[in-house]
Amino acid sequence: MHTTQTTSPPAPPATATAVLSLEARLAAVEAAMSVALDEAAIAYEVRTAHIPTTPVDLADVVTLPLTPTLTNPCASPVANLLQRAQQRLLADGWCTGSQVREDGARCLYGAVRVEAAGDRSLEARGLEVLMDTIRSQFSDADSVPTFNDRWADGRVPMRILGQAAALAANRGQ
Repeated sequence: MHTTQTTSPPAPPATATAVLSLEARLAAVEAAMSVALDEAAIAYEVRTAHIPTTPVDLADVVTLPLTPTLTNPCASPVANLLQRAQQRLLADGWCTGSQVREDGARCLYGAVRVEAAGDRSLEARGLEVLMDTIRSQFSDADSVPTFNDRWADGRVPMRILGQAAALAANRGQ
C-alpha cells in the first residue's frame, strides 16, 4: 500500500502589521511623553535637592505701575493720606535711619507726617492704621520707625503702606 501524504504549504509567518489610527498613535506618543516628563521631573528634583532655596513672597515680586494713581480718591481721609504717602515714597524714594534724607527720600513715618501737612489728628489716625497693618503680619513690631528700619530696601514697607491704605478705606476712616 502506497500512501500519499499531502502536506499543506507552511503558514506564512505571523506579522503584526496592525495599522493604528491617528488618535491611537497620538495617545501612544502622549503616554510616552508623560513618562519621559515624569522621569525628567524626578531627575531634576534629585539633582537639585542639595541647593538651598528661600521662598519668595509673590507680593514682593508684583510690580507697581510706573505712574501710580489713587485707587479710590474719595475713599476716606486716612486712606487718602496713606495713598499720598505711598506716592511720595514712590516719587522721592524710601530710606531708613531718618525721617528724610538730603536727597528727599523718606521713611514710612516721614512720608505720613509730610502728607498729613500739620494735621496731627489725621497723622495719628494714619499711623494707627499703618501700625495695625504692620502688626497683622509682623507681631514683633513695636513702632513704625523700627519696622521701617529693619528692611534693606523699600519693597515690604511700600507694600505694607498700600495695604494700610486699603484697610483704612475698608474701615471708612
